[in-house]
Amino acid sequence: METPNLKTYLSANACTLFNYAEQFINRYYTHGQYRTAETYSATLNSFKRFRSYLDLEMNDFDGEELASYRSYLKQIGLSPNTISFYLKHLKSIYNKAVDEELIPDRKPFRQLTTAIEKTAKRAISLQALKRLKALDCSRCPSERFARDMFLFSFYTRGMSFVDIAHLQKKNLRGDVLFYRRRKTNQPLTIHWEPCMQEIMTSYLADASSPYLFSIIKEFDNNPHRQFKNAQFLINRHLKNIGKRLGLSQPLTMYCARHSWASIAYEKGIPISVISEGMGHDSEKTTRIYLTSLKTEVVDNANRKILDLL
Repeated sequence: METPNLKTYLSANACTLFNYAEQFINRYYTHGQYRTAETYSATLNSFKRFRSYLDLEMNDFDGEELASYRSYLKQIGLSPNTISFYLKHLKSIYNKAVDEELIPDRKPFRQLTTAIEKTAKRAISLQALKRLKALDCSRCPSERFARDMFLFSFYTRGMSFVDIAHLQKKNLRGDVLFYRRRKTNQPLTIHWEPCMQEIMTSYLADASSPYLFSIIKEFDNNPHRQFKNAQFLINRHLKNIGKRLGLSQPLTMYCARHSWASIAYEKGIPISVISEGMGHDSEKTTRIYLTSLKTEVVDNANRKILDLL
């Protein structure tokens, strides 16, 4: 069902910040963009707490209100990056209201920066990865599953867990895995390697399921909730595994993506190939020199990394 135009909806309702933001977020839920919706919901909930759940007219939202909110975030001990995260998404909500001509642009964000500082290193070393692969998890099937999902992510060039969870059997065609990143909708292909097959064989969903792994149940009418629950449990087990291995940073599924990029770079694989392999364009300067990379170049790079294990 098509979500009503916000301007039409709010013309018949009070144009308050809470009201507008909730309708803004609902559009993402309606179109199945759950992660984006949750991101904006976290921002709105934070701002509601700051306001003690007292709504305000959109026209009353100004630089002074924003500065007070930022001070509040600092006082409750949030990191600069978390503060920037909330400000960035609040700015997007405000700018959308301006674009839809619901309010004039009073430029409340003009004096504030939403820049993100460098985050702590998330990659683990090749040596740590080898120890992780060799770790005996036979006594705890859930821990073994978490370890193997981490390895599968690494094997597939840092595939995000949300993409792993949504992989379907039809995505695997012969010796090539085809899928689209749910974050960017970018199509990617990965040559299917024996190490990937080994993990798939261990956890292949039953014949009645369209999914490759039984992370999302076909009969569950809320696949996003199923994925989020699985991600929470896997990351909890991975953190325990990280402690067993004596790692200095918490081990999560996202570390697999960072680790693939880091190890690839250490082994001399060009940044342009790494960027192509991971399906993002963050290496913009390098990609200026390229129009496209042949799939086999990326697959050879992946095989080169996997042979190190």
